[in-house]
Amino acid sequence: MRKIYFLLALAFTACGGHQPPAWDVAAVRPKHPWGYYSGQVEARWENDGRHMTLLSELHYTDPDGVVWTAPAGSVVDGASIPRVLWSFMGGPFDGKYRNASVLHDVAYDEKTRPWKQCDRMFYNAMRCSGVSPTEAKTMYYALYRHGRHWKHLRGVAGAIAVEEETVPRALPVSEEEIQETRSWIENANPSLSQIEARADAPTQ
Repeated sequence: MRKIYFLLALAFTACGGHQPPAWDVAAVRPKHPWGYYSGQVEARWENDGRHMTLLSELHYTDPDGVVWTAPAGSVVDGASIPRVLWSFMGGPFDGKYRNASVLHDVAYDEKTRPWKQCDRMFYNAMRCSGVSPTEAKTMYYALYRHGRHWKHLRGVAGAIAVEEETVPRALPVSEEEIQETRSWIENANPSLSQIEARADAPTQ
C-alpha cells in the first residue's frame, strides 16, 4: 500500500508540469473546502534542540488556490507562534498543528505576503490538518492579537526591496483571556471577521 501511495504521489507531482485538459481539471485539482497538501514534513532536528531543518519541500494550496511553499533547507523553530502560548495551546510541532506551523514559520520569515494573509493561511491549513474549529479559531485569535506583525513586504524578484519593519502587538497574554475567548468561540461559532474585531478591540 505504501508503494502504491508513493507512485500515485509521484504521478500527481509529474502532472504539475503541464496544463491538464479541461475535462481533467476537476480530477487533477479537486475542490477542497480547506485546501490540500502536497508532500509531508521531513526534517532534521539541529543540535540546539530548538531548530529543525526541512529535508523536503512542503506545499499547501489554500481554498483560494494560492500555493504556499516551505522549501527544503528552511530552518523553523515555531517562533511565529508566541512562545507564551505554547503552555496552554500546545507546542507548534505537536500533533495536528505541525504542518500548518511549519508553513506559518516560513511565511513569517519570508514576509513576502501580508501577515493577515499568512494568519488566514495558518487557520485554513490547521483545518485541513484536522484541527477542530474551536481550537483553530482560538489559535487564530491568539496569533492575530498577540503575534509579531510587519508593515512592509520584503522585496521579491522583480520588485524593489523595502525596509523591513516588524511591529509586535506588545499586548500581554493571559491564559484567562485565551480561555474566555475559547469559550466564546465554542458557544457563538463566530466568523473569522468577528474574531478579528474582537482581537482588535482595546484591552479592558
